[in-house]
Amino acid sequence: MRFTLIEQARNRLALLIVVLFVPLWTTLAFTVVARTALRFRIQSVGRTVVTDGNILVQINGALQALSLVIAFMMFVATARSALFDQRLVRAGYPRSCLALAKCAALLVVAVLVAAYTTAWMRLFWRPEQPLVLAAGMFTGALIYGGIGIVLAAVLRSELAGMFLAIMISSIDLVLQNPLINPDADSPVVRFLPAYGAVQTSVAAGGLQVVPISCLLLGAGWGVGTAAVGMAAFAARTRAHRPRTAQGTPTGIGQGVRVP
Repeated sequence: MRFTLIEQARNRLALLIVVLFVPLWTTLAFTVVARTALRFRIQSVGRTVVTDGNILVQINGALQALSLVIAFMMFVATARSALFDQRLVRAGYPRSCLALAKCAALLVVAVLVAAYTTAWMRLFWRPEQPLVLAAGMFTGALIYGGIGIVLAAVLRSELAGMFLAIMISSIDLVLQNPLINPDADSPVVRFLPAYGAVQTSVAAGGLQVVPISCLLLGAGWGVGTAAVGMAAFAARTRAHRPRTAQGTPTGIGQGVRVP
């Protein structure tokens, strides 16, 4: 756990993005976008929120910013520690402990970034339910953290990982932005990863009702992506017995007694 968190803290680019990019993007979204009222349908509670366009864009932009940050952080940390993890596993260290440490690190990072983003947004407007807004941000971060772990299992290039994370989050969140897509409440968007996080965050901004099903959906996506990432991690760190040139495990058939 300590090693994993140290690895995250050494990613200076990701920390710089958290400290500078998240406030910059949320500030620009609130101050530059017009305050034209927009309608947003919260499917889980059957109600429509009417709020300023700059607030909706800020919520959407904040989710996109933190999803990129968390995906990049988890991708880099998982990819850079791959060789070390494999050596630990071959030395007999339990893979379950390594996987739990990575999951715990993902939870810690997601909580911190979500709290930081929510606190910054509260400087501009007062959401009806700040804790629910933070929960929506947290589920979005959790989902893309799991996606970052999955990408690290199939890619070797940090540039490729960052590019794919940008593309996935852009498609996901642009389609749910009512300012860009007037049909943002289409049934198709319900299958997007961040759908539950977006619905939860917007509902928290303008309603007193807690969208439980959206929270559960976002948490389900987060657990699912993290589980896929851990399965990929387990496959990559699978220990193999060293073999001789003839394909026989070392020691067998060579006069060495195998217990």
